[in-house]
Amino acid sequence: MVRSVLAVIVSYILMFILQVAAFMTIYTMMGADWSFKPASYQASTRWNVMQFVVIFVTAAIAGLICAVIARGGKAPLVLAAVVLVLGLALAASHTATQPADTHELRTGNVSNMDAMNKARHPAWVIFLGPVIGAVGVVIGGRLKRKA
Repeated sequence: MVRSVLAVIVSYILMFILQVAAFMTIYTMMGADWSFKPASYQASTRWNVMQFVVIFVTAAIAGLICAVIARGGKAPLVLAAVVLVLGLALAASHTATQPADTHELRTGNVSNMDAMNKARHPAWVIFLGPVIGAVGVVIGGRLKRKA
């Protein structure tokens, strides 16, 4: 039981760290013009697609790590539930507190921190992320069984 709880916690933290590192690296490499629609802080379609890929891959890695640490069992399913519930709660909080568009014009280079704070995504993107994450965790958790 303790091993399963530890597996869920460690895997969730790992997933978070991997996602932050991936998003910061991709933004640094690709830049603001690739990441945002012209002259705005609305995320580009390319960014949204890439975001879903990063979420899925990092969640699958977390699911696999969770299964390895827990040595099987239902821990990956618990992790998937945590990813889904926390993700949807954060999505609801975000959409309730952040305007969909600030109509602020983006000019020149934008730092990673400004990009994170000012970026805007459609609500469906915000709510689909946790679903993709939960599916990724389940698939990653099943990879352990095949190995």
